[in-house]
Amino acid sequence: MSGSSSFARASHGTSPEPLTLTVHGLPGAVPMARTRWGGRFTLLLVLLACAAPVVASYFTYYVLRPQGRSNYAELIQPSRGLPADLPLQTLDGRAVTPAALKRQWLLTVVAGGACDAACERMLFEQRQLREMLGRERDRVDNLWLVPDDAPVRPEVLQALTPGTWVLRVPPQALAQWLQPAPGHALSEHMYVVDPMGEWMMRTPPQPEPKRFHKDLERLLRASAFWDRPGREVGP
Repeated sequence: MSGSSSFARASHGTSPEPLTLTVHGLPGAVPMARTRWGGRFTLLLVLLACAAPVVASYFTYYVLRPQGRSNYAELIQPSRGLPADLPLQTLDGRAVTPAALKRQWLLTVVAGGACDAACERMLFEQRQLREMLGRERDRVDNLWLVPDDAPVRPEVLQALTPGTWVLRVPPQALAQWLQPAPGHALSEHMYVVDPMGEWMMRTPPQPEPKRFHKDLERLLRASAFWDRPGREVGP
């Protein structure tokens, strides 16, 4: 009895400790969460990197032609990508992959190898236009596409800007990419191709260099935030 009374007194006379619950995280839960968020962040960066050129291109196109202002040259909308299988060859018959033309703006002329007076004038204006760009000229390469097998005279080649691409291409294949204005020939225009290989501008027939130069300056200025000289070697 005395033992029972002592137990009862102890039970009723002592204040109970409050009940507490502690939740412990499972080992490895925090590192797993960090890994998951890190993977999502990496994926987001990859998506942004892939989308940046497209966003930049649309920015360039629309900045160039805001409401109330027109260009001398015609913007090609939608732009037309350089065909990956376009058969290109140097004058000595060496194959060139279309991808080799990317990473620079291309100021493009189309003319036969015989190169008559109109062709010589167009090539001269092509050279002058690039020089008129000043320090921005390093972002632009000159390209002469020759849609036939006629030999090119050495004096014509010597008059070209050093580093000019001179490439033969079958006319049928070229027609799947570049096109003249209705009622005109390919050789009457100059064409602008962006660093991603997109044909995106065409001059009027027999272009006026001074007027076209303003378009080129505006184009390079609008794209300066994302485009830099990218090709370390020429053709």
